[in-house]
Amino acid sequence: MNKLFFVLLAIVFASCQSKNQSNRNAETNYELDSLTHKLQTIHDKGFINGFGVALVNKNGTVYSSGFGYSNIETNSTYTENSVQNIGSVSKTFIGISLLKAQDLNLLQLDDPISKYLPFEVKNPHFPDVPITIRQLATHTSSLLDTDVYDEKCYVLTDHVVVPDSVMDMSEIFNPPNTAISLINFLEKLLTKDGEWYQEEGFLKHKPGEIFEYSNVGSSLAAAVLEIATNKSFNQFATEHILKPLNMSSSGWSFDDIDLPDHSKLYIKPSIELPFYSLITYPDGGLLTSSADMAKYLTELIKGYNGEGTLLSKEGYQEYFREQLQADNFLEERDDDFEFDEEYNSGIFIGHTYTGLIGHTGGDPGVATFMFFNPASKTGKFMMINTAVRGSDEAVAEFYDAWYTLDKYEKMLSSEDRNKQ
Repeated sequence: MNKLFFVLLAIVFASCQSKNQSNRNAETNYELDSLTHKLQTIHDKGFINGFGVALVNKNGTVYSSGFGYSNIETNSTYTENSVQNIGSVSKTFIGISLLKAQDLNLLQLDDPISKYLPFEVKNPHFPDVPITIRQLATHTSSLLDTDVYDEKCYVLTDHVVVPDSVMDMSEIFNPPNTAISLINFLEKLLTKDGEWYQEEGFLKHKPGEIFEYSNVGSSLAAAVLEIATNKSFNQFATEHILKPLNMSSSGWSFDDIDLPDHSKLYIKPSIELPFYSLITYPDGGLLTSSADMAKYLTELIKGYNGEGTLLSKEGYQEYFREQLQADNFLEERDDDFEFDEEYNSGIFIGHTYTGLIGHTGGDPGVATFMFFNPASKTGKFMMINTAVRGSDEAVAEFYDAWYTLDKYEKMLSSEDRNKQ
């Protein structure tokens, strides 16, 4: 009698669990359909041609989709598999690569960069103070981006004439024959006898003292990694990040991706940009999709929680650890914007004052946000194919989509759903 009672009780309990799970799934599907509708309505404002988004939790992708057009001339749809460069979110891959190289005992973050480089890079105001890999990775190296850096790093993939009207709205695009290697570019820019060298490219503060965001410092870190590992950054990051995560739509050059999947980029909704690449590709040139970035962001959440596969637990702890103190900042840090990742720095990954972890990015025709919440173990990603510079309407559309995604992330981040 008692045995029969417990069997019946177990059947009822299992039935209730199944019904509750079904109700949760139905509720989630309803909310995701609602999210799709709202994001489509936001896109219909017409100031951004196309964008991709993703929501993830610790178990994987919750939602990934694209909106609008990857090519307005052919009316090609922007999907979760549409590919474009993601700007400075690429730098987070430099951080993972450095910690992987440290896991493999190929370098140490506190090594001076002079241990690896075939040329000298010194702050002329403090020539006896060595610059370290960690300082590059936390933007405290005292290296600054100059106008020359911005003028030289963007290179057209084809010989096309770029109208002056486009050049006036964007960075300078150089002809294909100006492309040189990353290490050659940095030598010209950072060594005292270099063709593009400027003392203005260095802070009047010792290396290690002051945070100052530096693209050139990021590229220099990638160059150091190349010498330490005897592999190009492309090869190393592909081997140790892209392939293990099955980011099959991603790569560091047009040769690495399916070109038909590449979205066109636009300086305005009606003005297409030519295809371009970056000589300093590690600091902003990853070509990827929102579907692939969902895999990457899931791995970061797992890594933060000691379950990542790319790095050792110690490697991930160092990657995410807040490296800076208040006196590393010349001015009081911004606590007005919850998605400002420059409140503190890990190893090429930022921390906001609200505790979010991630990075933002921007290049001609590109804007990208990627953040996760360590408390809820959820995150989101968004990238667009249309410049927002100079357009209040485009900026408003971007943030409308981003905050809509943020709202749904919070709705979908309950512990019960993360256990699904």
